[in-house]
Amino acid sequence: METAEIRRRFLKFFESNGHTVVPSAPLPAIEDPNLLFINAGMVQFVPYFLGQAKPPWDTAASVQKCIRTPDIDEVGKTSRHGTFFQMNGNFSFGDYFKEQAIRYAWDLTTGSVESGGLGLDGEKVWATVYLDDDEAIDIWHKQIGLPLDRIVRRGQEDNMWSMGIPGPCGPCSELYYDRGPDYGPEGGPEVDEDRYLEFWNLVFMQQERGAGPAKKDYEILGDLPKKNIDTGMGLERMASILQGVDNMYEIDEVRPLIDKASELTGKRYGLSTSHTASESHPDDIRFRVIADHVRSALMLIGDGVVPSNEGRGYVLRRIMRRAIRSVRLLGYDKPALPELLPVARDCMSKSYPELAQDFDRISSYAYGEEEAFLKTLKHGTTILDTAVTETKTEGGKTLSGSKAFELHDTYGFPIDLTLEMAEEQGLSVDQDGFRQLMTEQRQRAKADAAARKTGHADLSAYWQLLQDQGPTDWTAYEGLATESRVIGILAEGKPVPVAKSGQIVEVVLDRTPFYAESGGQHADAGKITGPNFFGEVVDVQRPVKKLVVHQVRVLEGELVLDDRVEATVDAEWRLGARQAHSGTHVVHAALREVLGPTALQSGSFNRPGYLRLDFSWRAKLSDETRSEIEEVSNKAVRDDLPVSVKYMTLPEAKDFGAVALFGETYDETVRVVEIGGPWSRELCGGTHVSHSAQIGPLVLTGESSVGSGQRRVEAATGMEAYRYLARERDLVSQIASELGAQRGDVLERVRAILQRSKDAERELAGLQAKLVSGRAAEFAQNAKQVGAVKVAAVQAPEGTKGGDVRNLAMQIRGHLPEDQPGVAAVVATAGGKASIVVAANAAAKAQHVSAAALVKAALSGKGGGNDDVAQGGGVPADQAPQLLDAVVRAIGE
Repeated sequence: METAEIRRRFLKFFESNGHTVVPSAPLPAIEDPNLLFINAGMVQFVPYFLGQAKPPWDTAASVQKCIRTPDIDEVGKTSRHGTFFQMNGNFSFGDYFKEQAIRYAWDLTTGSVESGGLGLDGEKVWATVYLDDDEAIDIWHKQIGLPLDRIVRRGQEDNMWSMGIPGPCGPCSELYYDRGPDYGPEGGPEVDEDRYLEFWNLVFMQQERGAGPAKKDYEILGDLPKKNIDTGMGLERMASILQGVDNMYEIDEVRPLIDKASELTGKRYGLSTSHTASESHPDDIRFRVIADHVRSALMLIGDGVVPSNEGRGYVLRRIMRRAIRSVRLLGYDKPALPELLPVARDCMSKSYPELAQDFDRISSYAYGEEEAFLKTLKHGTTILDTAVTETKTEGGKTLSGSKAFELHDTYGFPIDLTLEMAEEQGLSVDQDGFRQLMTEQRQRAKADAAARKTGHADLSAYWQLLQDQGPTDWTAYEGLATESRVIGILAEGKPVPVAKSGQIVEVVLDRTPFYAESGGQHADAGKITGPNFFGEVVDVQRPVKKLVVHQVRVLEGELVLDDRVEATVDAEWRLGARQAHSGTHVVHAALREVLGPTALQSGSFNRPGYLRLDFSWRAKLSDETRSEIEEVSNKAVRDDLPVSVKYMTLPEAKDFGAVALFGETYDETVRVVEIGGPWSRELCGGTHVSHSAQIGPLVLTGESSVGSGQRRVEAATGMEAYRYLARERDLVSQIASELGAQRGDVLERVRAILQRSKDAERELAGLQAKLVSGRAAEFAQNAKQVGAVKVAAVQAPEGTKGGDVRNLAMQIRGHLPEDQPGVAAVVATAGGKASIVVAANAAAKAQHVSAAALVKAALSGKGGGNDDVAQGGGVPADQAPQLLDAVVRAIGE
């Protein structure tokens, strides 16, 4: 049975049993500050389990896309660890409980295929329960008929479920399937979890846990408001059982990637005769890493994550580079993702058709990241070659752990490649030292993560206000002022009855015209006033859906709960915000018109007079392209295109051609902002002008890279654009005045001045070089005898260039007696740094005096060159004399 069919049957079964089918939330955990990614099927339902919000349905079912990365290094080594996976779940919010949850799980999994079930053999199903959960045991044994010898009691670590942080939890019952003696010894899940494969976890969500270790020894704070059900059936695990394959990597959504990688590399998958993943051949593990990570990258980019050096983007970058590295270790050194990613798309688009529709954008990020990483490998190879040479020069046979760690941490150079390439050159690597440094880094990362993991953010005060007072009557689209009532005042997150002058508090009104920051648009500014009160609104947010919270600086008087006030948005601020947000849409449409449909927005920010927009593109924009984008944008402004708003369902919006921001969560009804008909259609909740001419002038002020395959444009709008152009005009006028030239002649006059300056610098440098080299004989004449060696230790004039320093050292060496060992050492300072060049004559080399060794002695092992001439630098300029002293001492020793 195909994985997509298992997914379909699961949703159909629960829908036919009265559950509402809820779409998967995007992989980035945007609404939970404690998570980078959605890592369980129940994450989007947490507020309902905690009683912080009323669920729209009593029962629900979903197939949630999930990412788990803590065990990323175990991927491929076991049949259980995968980065991306899909979690089938059914949920009850105070409706049914243990008995019905167990019955649903049994009926679906053991029901016949013909009747819509999954057709598992009930004689091979085992169940585990929490230690003291006699009720669950009775249900399994007396109602389902499961023998007591296939029901196992287990402790808190195994059968008490939570997200690993403070929040909802409860005892659980896990279902396992016996895959037979080929997979391990008999005896149930406690004996072997490869043979007995867990496929469904029924969580009886009834308690709230406190802080403590992730899986055990934490405090149970009390009962939840209602008894709930949260179940999770691993879709990939069920597929591996029904498809009769050894592990999740060999199911129909993953195995084609292994086959393609095998075709590319010429290596065969399945070299191990064991059914157990942990006993696999190293090549088989690499094939699984490739398959898992390429699929995970596809899904992450599809949900709006892009490669970067922090947060979610770093996780994506890491798994992509692990996949590329694994392909390389299997012997394929060409770009692999253009071959592999389309295979992943074809596997996953049966369940997620948007992946095929959006593949141009997804692939542009993926291919750009691989291209960048291959350059990193090339650069890292050069650095590694230098490190190997230095190690050999010093007579060493082991590359230091610190150098291997530097290559890995700073340059992204995989340790496997370091080991492989060092071995090719006859060196080993201090792996213990490397592992120690990696352990220290992981400990620092875990400490940082622990500091972030404080549990589900305490939004209880906001939820309580929403529950007691209802949603905010939000009128931002309709006007700039409202008569309102104060329904909540909070100081440091706690309700208070009054706010006094000098305080900054959060104020909740029953009605407000203020725009709360969202969708890239900055919050409105303005004021709240009353008979005895004046306050400045400095920020506006929605900490929970449908509740608008104003951050207010109290300037005069007191604000008391239940006061009648007037809330007024700054009209100039709102006009600038509307211009900037509509300008963002215009620039986005212009980018797509000029660059093509793959130049899709991946993020934006706008405030009055300013906008920035990030988009997928792999190359720097030329001046001509920037000018064209600016011209297309301003033509749209000039044409005074109508701006309209339509409300429709999300599927209707997609059919309408509206562009959605990847990774965002949308309600069932969405708002589409249209500028000039089909030219610009975007899902957007922001405030906008009514005609494009109201945007005013639009000027691109910057363009830069913000990550692999991602660019950013910045622009000024409205009066800020006018002021920007005025400043540019005034600057040109001032330069023209200083030059005594017409404005149109300024560029040629500046070019002529620059050329004269370059010519003068070149002439000056030549004169200085002649002056310095002309003293070479004098410097050689003043050389001192150090043991058997004549040493000319010279400090060149300030600013002497690197090439001139080297020439001077060689010229001094040429003036030293040929029949006597001689060394010229020249230091120079420039830009606050000192450098040194050492040149040794033939007689010195015959006495085993090496220029390279002398430079390393002066620079504590740094520098490069050979016995004839060597150089190095980078130390502070005030250390220049010590460099010469170090060379003299080394010769004397």
